[in-house]
Amino acid sequence: MAPRASWKGYLKLSLVSCPVRLYPATSTRDRITFNQLHKDTHNRINMKPVDPELGLVERSELVKGYEYEDKQYVIIDQPDLDSVRIESNHTMNIEAFVEAGSVDVIYQDAPYYLAPDGAMAEETFIVLREALHKSGKLAIARLVLSSRERVITIAPRETGMFVCTLRNPREVRNTAEYFDNIPVGEPDPEMLELAEKLIEQKTTQFDPNTYEDRYEVALMEMIKEKLKGHKPVVAAAPERGNVINLMDALKASLSQSKPPAKSKAREKPAAKSATKAAGAGGSAKSAAKRPARKKA
Repeated sequence: MAPRASWKGYLKLSLVSCPVRLYPATSTRDRITFNQLHKDTHNRINMKPVDPELGLVERSELVKGYEYEDKQYVIIDQPDLDSVRIESNHTMNIEAFVEAGSVDVIYQDAPYYLAPDGAMAEETFIVLREALHKSGKLAIARLVLSSRERVITIAPRETGMFVCTLRNPREVRNTAEYFDNIPVGEPDPEMLELAEKLIEQKTTQFDPNTYEDRYEVALMEMIKEKLKGHKPVVAAAPERGNVINLMDALKASLSQSKPPAKSKAREKPAAKSATKAAGAGGSAKSAAKRPARKKA
């Protein structure tokens, strides 16, 4: 069964347009969720609206209200909403292009996939996709979803396109409230070097399949055991290590990390040259004059 599109319309650039379909790029369908049940009957609980004065009320009696001051509301009716509704012309109109890396990740919201709607649209779609790919740009457009206008970015992705809705700038909090009290400072050069080596040792290629949700896996295993009638096994809490200073922690972390293969290859010539130097060093007096080597 073909996936259901959440939006259908036209992708338009100047006088060029083609019919397209928009699909959600992510899904939470397989995420474990719980329902609230009564502890004795195990019946699922229905959430009903309650008025502090009247008690249970019907949903037909509810209206929308905007809180403009503390506990002060202005009532918004359906005609009020209709008066400001943006009429959707089912067009994803490209307004501008920006550099691919210029959109801060904090503004990125919901991801979607964009595909041509029918064989007749494929040629135009491919032309627009390849033009975006060769330019290295993102397209900025506007789209009406669920009666609300959203600003979006459009980028090529494999044989299709990738659309991401953007958050309103008013939704993004200013960093000053959180970062202003953090000193800039200059870190200790030796500790900085150790931290950089630790990063280098742990650098790898990102594979999302490597970082599965361990809590979700453990949760499903517990549910399976409960279904079998077994008691769930309680995982022991990890022991907290002794508190050590940052320098010792960095050195200990480097010693525990396995160095890459190329590092071992570099150590062998160094070891041979050190052995030759020790053999040709002459008397113990000349060796004593040499300064002691610092341990890395």
